[in-house]
Amino acid sequence: MKINENTETQTPNRGLQNRHIQLIAIAGTIGTGLFLGAGKSISLTGPSIIFVYLIIGALMFVLLRAIGEMLYQDPSQHSFLNFVSRYLGGKPGYFIQWSYWLVVIFMAMAELTAIGTYINFWLPQFPIWLSEVFVLALLTALNTLNSKFFGETEFWFGMIKIVAIIGLILTAIILIFSHYHTGSNTVSLTNITHNFHLFPNGISKFFESFQMVMFAFVAMEFIGMTAAETANPKPTLKKAINQIPLRIILFYVGALLAIMSIYRWQDIPADKSPFVMIFELIGIKWAAALINFVVLTSAASALNSALFSTTRNLYSLSTINGDKILKPFTKFSKSGIPINALFFTSLLIFLTPFISMIPAVSNGFVFITSVATNLFLVVYLMTLVAYLKFRKSPDFDPKGFILPGAKVLVPIAILGFGLIFISLFFFKETLVPAIGSVIWIVVFGLITTFRKAKTVG
Repeated sequence: MKINENTETQTPNRGLQNRHIQLIAIAGTIGTGLFLGAGKSISLTGPSIIFVYLIIGALMFVLLRAIGEMLYQDPSQHSFLNFVSRYLGGKPGYFIQWSYWLVVIFMAMAELTAIGTYINFWLPQFPIWLSEVFVLALLTALNTLNSKFFGETEFWFGMIKIVAIIGLILTAIILIFSHYHTGSNTVSLTNITHNFHLFPNGISKFFESFQMVMFAFVAMEFIGMTAAETANPKPTLKKAINQIPLRIILFYVGALLAIMSIYRWQDIPADKSPFVMIFELIGIKWAAALINFVVLTSAASALNSALFSTTRNLYSLSTINGDKILKPFTKFSKSGIPINALFFTSLLIFLTPFISMIPAVSNGFVFITSVATNLFLVVYLMTLVAYLKFRKSPDFDPKGFILPGAKVLVPIAILGFGLIFISLFFFKETLVPAIGSVIWIVVFGLITTFRKAKTVG
């Protein structure tokens, strides 16, 4: 299928500034998986969890450089998924684009559910569903203004997360140099290196930690979509992506080193946030409330980003697939926002409070969101395959934003993501969601295969 990128004379408003993109890129590498899930990750394999973060961080960097190279060559694309259609064909493109749109919708629903739970921490008598409706309405309203307001919202959401991480790292540094004692233990880097073992709980636990860390990184590719919303996307895209390795080392590895320097990793409970423990240690008695605030803003940030990206994806799908039923989603507001796409996306996410009100389906909802997360791996794999096709196409620009060593690194990344996906079938917590994702791939794949192809342009 030949894609015509000029099917619409209007394009989304480019209202994001460089400072928005840079901070969104920083905060995009920090998720609730770190704030709430660090304890469980550390309990699986101890200090060697750092190697897991570095390995998956490297795989994600290869993916982002591949996406960045394609977007740099054609910054008019408002979704990197369009390249799957361009280089793999209409049917794979149709499958991956709608799959990605749906999984992000499910993730947004999960984040909204989390927001309701976090607000309930302070307002236990306030109905969770009502707080969910209020937050969704507020973020939808902000997204109707223009992309600048999205950028400002994400800027301050991201700032809160960054301050929390830096506060943790600075606290660890101060405690290390003051030889602070936590019970019978002294705060020191030797807590990490003493009696170090690569597989302290066995090799199976080491590999089990990969899927947990992978979940902390999904949606980092969102930076590619935000770059399309800047007035000068090419230099902004290069800077944002090239700084990601430093950010992974600083925020993820730095935070983990800080946590395991303060407490022996064997003493960190799997079911409690290490951040709460550390802030309580330095005398912040309301540490639980502080971390609740941080994860609340983190979830709100994820929901805000999901609204932004799914709106742009729906607009993109509506322009390139040529279906008349999708024509209304190409309409723009005076602010340059795909307004109908935004409202429809919000309407789907609005189903969340009703799901939350039915206890009988809560487990099913968790299952669906887990399946959605697994499908990110499928998206990543197909994107990298499309990139390999791009490198062999006339569109490839050897003077562009080139991924060094692509012939070696991209196959390694494909192998890495593939092995992580396969590993999901070997652990109890991920087996059922993994099977569910396979069911989705087969069923929607068949629908796509027998769908009558439309030629656009």
